[in-house]
Amino acid sequence: MVLLNDRGEPVGQQPKSTVHHFETPLHLAFSLYLFSVDGDLLMTRRALTKVAWPGVWTNSCCGHPMPGETMTHAIERRVFVELGVEIEDVRSVLPDFSYRARDAGGIWENEICPVFSATLHPSAKLRPNPAEVMDHAWSDPAQVVAATAATPFAFSPWAVDQVAQMADLLRPAAADNSERAGLLR
Repeated sequence: MVLLNDRGEPVGQQPKSTVHHFETPLHLAFSLYLFSVDGDLLMTRRALTKVAWPGVWTNSCCGHPMPGETMTHAIERRVFVELGVEIEDVRSVLPDFSYRARDAGGIWENEICPVFSATLHPSAKLRPNPAEVMDHAWSDPAQVVAATAATPFAFSPWAVDQVAQMADLLRPAAADNSERAGLLR
């Protein structure tokens, strides 16, 4: 993984297995929100075997770029590992998102984590990796906004913050699903 200084500049590398712990250093990550062509948003539930935030609902896919890897390639790689599909139309949504949070087990996340959206190809069929994803749901984006606001404890802290920051894009007044999907592309 790519370690960062407070200005977001790379300062080193470390294996993922040694980064997430009780004093996690600042590092580079990404979050992805995957939409169907109809505008539904894919939310996933993290596997119970995950080190941090096991069993919580979160965005479609998260991950870390490898040193020298482009964000788009990292996103495409992780989506294939976690969900078994290829995606298209990867776009930056919240380029400056970062957060620091501690889970119930004491593991810290400390990430500069740009947020992206993408579209699932209409003929693609999800094949979630059970080591990564224990459940998934296609949801109306406005319902995701409402759910993360009403029950933040059921979601990852990064998803709660990201959805709140994207709320106006996810629940536009009088927009149908196809129009809404276009807002994040």
